Amino acid sequence: MPAGTKIGNVTRARYEEIIAEDRKLVEIDTKIQFVIGDHALEIEPMRPHGGSLPASGEDLLGVRETLELYAEDIGVPYNQVRINRQTAGKWPAEHRVAGVSFEIHRILEKLDDRFERIAKPPKHPRDGVARWTQDAAKRQVGWRVDNPQSVQEKVEAIHDLAADEQVAARVATDFLRRPAVAFRAASDDTARHLFNKAQNDRWRQADDEHPVPDGQESPVAPVMRHLDRTIEFLDLIGACHKFLAATGRLVPQMHGRRLSEDERELIQKNVTRVRATCAWIETAVDSGHLDMDAELAKLLRGEGP
Repeated sequence: MPAGTKIGNVTRARYEEIIAEDRKLVEIDTKIQFVIGDHALEIEPMRPHGGSLPASGEDLLGVRETLELYAEDIGVPYNQVRINRQTAGKWPAEHRVAGVSFEIHRILEKLDDRFERIAKPPKHPRDGVARWTQDAAKRQVGWRVDNPQSVQEKVEAIHDLAADEQVAARVATDFLRRPAVAFRAASDDTARHLFNKAQNDRWRQADDEHPVPDGQESPVAPVMRHLDRTIEFLDLIGACHKFLAATGRLVPQMHGRRLSEDERELIQKNVTRVRATCAWIETAVDSGHLDMDAELAKLLRGEGP
């Protein structure tokens, strides 16, 4: 980035000055939070079930009551004291890393190998410099990030925002108005099938809401029957296409490979099942008879010879 470039309302040089100054403040803040956590640990050490063990003749407060008293006396929210104490307990002083914020220590405390992991910060995607950010720490522990970068992170963020069914329907409708998105969605067999089924269900619902007199056929009934046949036809064509694409990709990869006797026998059995299935499809298409005989059904279940 050129030196004369402005970042926000300041020059790059001034921006760098601000960053250097504020990093020092963050480091001071980190030290303060760890000190509060250490003092909270001194007052109430971590115990399997929490709390102080009263000495003979003493009536000590419970853990929460003690920490609430401490938080009130120093003017800090109880929840912050609780977090500081927890994180300080996870990070002994000799393993804390200067220049890494308290919040990043807090996130990484979930890792069993945190002492080794914190010493190896990932490279930042913007400048390639190895340093910790909150998002980088969240990725290490599998948390949602604030600024998604990868396709998967962006998809997860959209899913979070579209948890409500009405929002999801609106987003899906808007996206499907984009031709490239609709084309890719149509290549997903499950999505295409569900959409076609939903379309058919809407026709049926409309037909139910406007019944016709007895003895007459609904005007949408032929359309629904046509849609049923269309969906089935497209699904069958799709199944054939997937089989052809898969075999066209996989068979050439076997060039030069010697198969064992068991492997050859298994492939031959499956080829026999494929041939029988293709013959069944041809019969069904030519004659309209969809029933399969007992031997074919047995073969397709893998029970044949």
